[in-house]
Amino acid sequence: MRTTADRARGSRADRDRLPKQDRSRATRQRLLEAAVACLAEHGWAGSTVAVVAERAGVSRGAAQHHFPTREDLFTAAVEYVAEERSTALRELFPEGAEGDRRAVVTALVDLYTGPLFRAALQLWVAASNEEQLRGRVTELEARVGRETHRIAVDLLGADESRPGVRETVQGLLDMARGLGLANVLTDDTARRERVVAQWADLVEASLG
Repeated sequence: MRTTADRARGSRADRDRLPKQDRSRATRQRLLEAAVACLAEHGWAGSTVAVVAERAGVSRGAAQHHFPTREDLFTAAVEYVAEERSTALRELFPEGAEGDRRAVVTALVDLYTGPLFRAALQLWVAASNEEQLRGRVTELEARVGRETHRIAVDLLGADESRPGVRETVQGLLDMARGLGLANVLTDDTARRERVVAQWADLVEASLG
């Protein structure tokens, strides 16, 4: 039977056999994923570069090679996972979803109730107190928000040239964010399901 040490040595050996560029890319991805997990679980104060490096299984020096500052690491981490979630959302409905808008509303709400949202929330709170972080997080949030809005419009088959449609889509995303906030402190599943059902009806009526 292989021991934990054996598995660790085997994992390192596997990584060593990878081309240098691939190893670098794999290390960067592990750091990004570890940073998001740490933010979601421990908050900004408890998520140091050393903690993230340990969770990712790399040295602190390797972490700082990829991300020279703590702010570089965490803004890149949230952006990375946001892009991954956007891709995953599109792949849920590869042919579009105009015939099932309730499923789209549910999927959009799910974006705001998982670890990504918890991590992003910690970053927003930190940015409100850290001047050097605020501009970067504000820019990131605006970019992610625009992308999520575009995805929602596409999946819902929304015609934003019609009066009120753009506001309906944005209202849906604002509602989803609010449900995500409510879910941070307590398991809000039952109430969320009722709200999602009502919003799906409102979206359907508004978009026609």
